[in-house]
Amino acid sequence: MTSASPTRKTTAPRKRGDDTRARIIDETVLCIVEEGFSAATAKHVAERAGVTWGVIQYHFGDRNGLLMAVVDDGVAKLLESLSTAEVSDMPLKQRIETVVDIAWNCYTSPTSLAAFEILRATRGTLGDSSMRHLLEMNDAISGLGRLISDDPAHRDVAEVIWAALRGMVLAEMIVNQSIDWQRERRTLVDMASRYLSR
Repeated sequence: MTSASPTRKTTAPRKRGDDTRARIIDETVLCIVEEGFSAATAKHVAERAGVTWGVIQYHFGDRNGLLMAVVDDGVAKLLESLSTAEVSDMPLKQRIETVVDIAWNCYTSPTSLAAFEILRATRGTLGDSSMRHLLEMNDAISGLGRLISDDPAHRDVAEVIWAALRGMVLAEMIVNQSIDWQRERRTLVDMASRYLSR
């Protein structure tokens, strides 16, 4: 009687699938950032990622599913960055500077820029998913406010910071080049610090 060799479980296929999914999302992001939203067709993304349309369908269903996966990734990275920020022991001005820098780094990342472009270009045509992302971004704004101050009366400051940063990013997207925002960043931090310490 021969004994059957034990079945060895492996995570290799799952890891390979996760890597493929991540590569497709990364190529979609780069395609949108480098060539614009309209260039990010399923066929072109598949070519850039070195996969077939069937692989994209397997992972995302269709082009809309792929686009929403990019937005999901952008929102998740933003929420993760804000949730891991340790600023509670910092003086007020340093806390505001840190939060502004975290938000700026998230907003200006290629994934975030692509997510903004997707949400702008689709203008809500992606259905409930678009609304869910906007609600998640609102939650992130609340998180930003809590990092700056525990006082609920100060939540508006976070919304002003958020709106200012969003405006700077949109300006860069329109002119399609980096802009030195250091003066505006300092002014934003100074204004928020003065308002909160009055």
